[in-house]
Amino acid sequence: TATKCGKCGPGYPTPLEAMKGPREEIVYLPCIYRNTGIEAPDYLATVDIDPKSPHYCQVIHRLPMPYLKDELHHSGWNACSSCFGDSTKSRTKLMLPCIMSSRIYVVDVGSDPRAPKLHKVIEAEDIHAKCDLGYAHTSHCLASGEVMISTLGDSKGNAKGGFVLLDGETFEVKGTWERPGGAAPMGYDFWYQPRHNVMISTEWAAPNVFRDGFNPADVEAGLYGNHLHVWDWQRHEIVQTLSLQDGLIPLEVRFLHNPDAAQGFVGCALSSTIQRFYKNQGGTWSVEKVIQVPTKKVKGWMLPEMPGLITDILLSLDDRFLYFSNWLHGDLRQYDISDTQRPRLVGQLFLGGSIVKGGPVQVLEDQELTSQPEPLVVKGKRVHGGPQMIQLSLDGKRLYVTTSLYSGWDKQFYPDLVREGSVMLQIDVDTIKGGLKLNPNFLVDFGKEPLGPALAHELRYPGGDCSSDIWL
Repeated sequence: TATKCGKCGPGYPTPLEAMKGPREEIVYLPCIYRNTGIEAPDYLATVDIDPKSPHYCQVIHRLPMPYLKDELHHSGWNACSSCFGDSTKSRTKLMLPCIMSSRIYVVDVGSDPRAPKLHKVIEAEDIHAKCDLGYAHTSHCLASGEVMISTLGDSKGNAKGGFVLLDGETFEVKGTWERPGGAAPMGYDFWYQPRHNVMISTEWAAPNVFRDGFNPADVEAGLYGNHLHVWDWQRHEIVQTLSLQDGLIPLEVRFLHNPDAAQGFVGCALSSTIQRFYKNQGGTWSVEKVIQVPTKKVKGWMLPEMPGLITDILLSLDDRFLYFSNWLHGDLRQYDISDTQRPRLVGQLFLGGSIVKGGPVQVLEDQELTSQPEPLVVKGKRVHGGPQMIQLSLDGKRLYVTTSLYSGWDKQFYPDLVREGSVMLQIDVDTIKGGLKLNPNFLVDFGKEPLGPALAHELRYPGGDCSSDIWL
């Protein structure tokens, strides 16, 4: 098969080939101590998720960072399927950008995948000096062999994001990807699609705005994002800015995996909508709302209406299903997107959340549920927080979920989550008709970590996955 061609680079030739890849056996997760009251550095946990292993559901390795309060968040690769044609490239380094300290750690996962080690620290001063950027977020590798990392702001935490380019071999900071003078007004996530000469980037808010918690007045003041930026991939500049109706805080952006597809989806956290963006016949881009999660009228909460708060979204490698998490309501959803303009809800599961029975919040009006969901207990552990970061197995049959969003917001919305630690859960997926079922035998409890309860965030498999790999 193509995957054994001997001259190939990392990853797989196509998304459908990737679906035939091996079953995941370990997963990497950044674990955060910032805002928890525990004075210890964040670390990268390696978790054994092989059901045949004696260490199933256990953290088998911890790599602490050299500093305190970095706030590790997302991760990416030095090389992925975008370099498949290049046999000189291999997926051996995991990039760990820090959204608070602005450092970028390069971790060697190639020498011993079960015991990663620190390869290089890219200091914030280097990024400030060469790019005037800071608060690093999403990392994608490029077919050029470079690594590109989006930032949420400038070096002072203002709302001028941008993109840092690193050399893919030495990991030296080369400068910004965008042209001099260009900027992503508020940075967050991005995804590129070279066949359509396009990149789409999203907006959260200035680091100075969200750093210490969420203030609804900042939304009124227009300090949170509600635009998508369309970039010319070859010219490195914004060619269109799409204003989102019902689209406050557009976070994760996902093109369809098929590199010919000129469309994708973005999850808008605060308005709890999924927006579909697509290329028009004239070559411009448009956006339309395709899913709306209704708010719930509540009492005992910070506002009289509670949004779902869509925080992570994911597309299966065959572009058939869309998954997302409502971090506040507490549900995980699966939609059939065979018709991308009319997604159909085919699976839903409540995993904690703010509206569980017996909690402080009383639901007064609910357009979807007839009663408040039961609290979730897995293997004797009460799950605090709600479903947040998600990752799907290559074959689409297993969904993994963690419960922490960002330490400052965890502390504000789910103080019990910070006190008790986050968890990792696994959901079995019906890939024929759709449907989600919790695996009752799977629990990774980060409340029991050696230095105290930790907040585990994004999930990555060593061989790549459906939110880090881009096909050309």
